[in-house]
Amino acid sequence: MTAATPSPAHEPDALDLGLPDPVRAPGLPELVRIHEVGPRDGLQNESGLVPVEVKAEFIARLAAAGLGTVEATSFVHPKWVPQLADAEELVPRLADLPARHPGLRLPVLVPNERGLDRALAHHAADIAVFASATETFARRNLNRSADEAMAMFQPVVARATEAGIRVRGYLSMCFGDPWEGPVPIDQVVGFGVRLLEMGCFELSLGDTIGVATPGQVTALLDGFARAGVPVGRLAVHFHDTYGQALSNTLAALRAGVTTVDASAGGLGGCPYAKSATGNLATEDLVWMLHGLGIRTGVDLRALVATSGWMAQRLGRPSPSRTVQALLGAARA
Repeated sequence: MTAATPSPAHEPDALDLGLPDPVRAPGLPELVRIHEVGPRDGLQNESGLVPVEVKAEFIARLAAAGLGTVEATSFVHPKWVPQLADAEELVPRLADLPARHPGLRLPVLVPNERGLDRALAHHAADIAVFASATETFARRNLNRSADEAMAMFQPVVARATEAGIRVRGYLSMCFGDPWEGPVPIDQVVGFGVRLLEMGCFELSLGDTIGVATPGQVTALLDGFARAGVPVGRLAVHFHDTYGQALSNTLAALRAGVTTVDASAGGLGGCPYAKSATGNLATEDLVWMLHGLGIRTGVDLRALVATSGWMAQRLGRPSPSRTVQALLGAARA
């Protein structure tokens, strides 16, 4: 009787081997807060409706992986973004998460006062408003001029802050517009300052169609500095259309930014700008940050497993290179 053939030893992956090897670089922050947008910005462009129970589990898994800010959904009219029509059903399913993960924040996007009313009814502690730095995108996305959109947000921000709710401002098309081309820095700064002066605690600068390059990022952040805006009130939101999201993020970190938006598995796009492809993948961002010795509080292996789980439910591989590398392209 012959002995059984031993099973092959588990081949260690990069994380098993202690990679990435952290090497600190001068001038970079020690800690970066990741603003996870996968459940909202990541899923909103999906053509097939994702069941509410899957969304709830996705958010729960992201929180368990150590992400302290997870943007959950949007109280937008269902006609405009059908994927998020289940906001009223989703939010109550998340009610126990902050108790299970102390410090967890679950912001929701609100487009107007009606959206704010719905958020207030569900006891939201954090909301976000979404403005445009260009006229054409404002009319296509909000069905009004950029100035009219600002006027619409004024009472939203005022009422929310009076109620003790933190308000984040998003500013889209900060680096290029698919109809207008390059966007002047002073124009972006002007709209951004208006959102901050309304009462937004933080301003996220969006490269909605992914055309930015590191020099542009540095120039825009310099423009805000000249306007007297502390870099600590700025966040960055990059899409990876031309493969520049990580290099743009590094440029922002060198300028002092410490909050970066990202989407688990690289999910996302924009339903109003067809040239916008996926967001910066959270896993790819975490790999880079951990390699730079920057703390995030994120368990990369748990995050990769979560994105692999979601990719299976969406029926297609994750575009994240880190997910693909750690899970294998067939499973990612």
